[in-house]
Amino acid sequence: MKRASVLRKMQLILGVLLFVGMLFSLYNVFIMVPTEQKMGIVQRIFYFHVPSAMMSFMAFFTVAGFSIAFLVKRNAWHDRVAVACAEIGVLFTTIALITGSIWARPIWNTWWSWDARLTTFLILWFIYIAYLMLRDYVGEDQRGARFAAVFAIIGTVDIPIVYFSIRWWRTLHPKPVLAGGEGSGLHPDMAFALYFSMAVFFILYLFLVATRLRVENSKMELEEIKRLHVLSTK
Repeated sequence: MKRASVLRKMQLILGVLLFVGMLFSLYNVFIMVPTEQKMGIVQRIFYFHVPSAMMSFMAFFTVAGFSIAFLVKRNAWHDRVAVACAEIGVLFTTIALITGSIWARPIWNTWWSWDARLTTFLILWFIYIAYLMLRDYVGEDQRGARFAAVFAIIGTVDIPIVYFSIRWWRTLHPKPVLAGGEGSGLHPDMAFALYFSMAVFFILYLFLVATRLRVENSKMELEEIKRLHVLSTK
């Protein structure tokens, strides 16, 4: 009950912050920031594409962290948090792939290119789709859950490969505009809009985690009620 109360309060607070933050973020993206000279208005998808990709990284690192905790402590709640974060990570990865394709069409004249950044990011999506399928297949089997946890931890190896791919290889994907070295950088208004959007997406990530964990907590409470009912009828 205490966990349910905490999650409910988190969801309420985060929901209010998310609503206000999203309104300001949309104002920044569509009104405040200047239009990029070469790409035009389509470049504004940048403020949704980049935060989605960054939140997917955060989600998958969280999956790895709770998977390690599950392997060490054998606490079922850690495993369920990992699964919930993996689902949200896949959601953000899907958003990043879709927005990236929409952005690519008018700029590259193609929806998709098998360059290093796109390919490694797609592989990341497949890794955690496979993790979710595996976790669903093994159900409540502890040995299977431990195997899935190891799989999730190994999967994070692809994240730095995705991140550094545009630095290691020549790709169609734009070079980094933040910490990208000489010649990189954003207009101050663009930088502010990006950072603000990332903060809002972080709140969205936390809100989705709290919402998903409330569902998972209710499932665990229901399972406990069923177990006690079975014991009482014996």
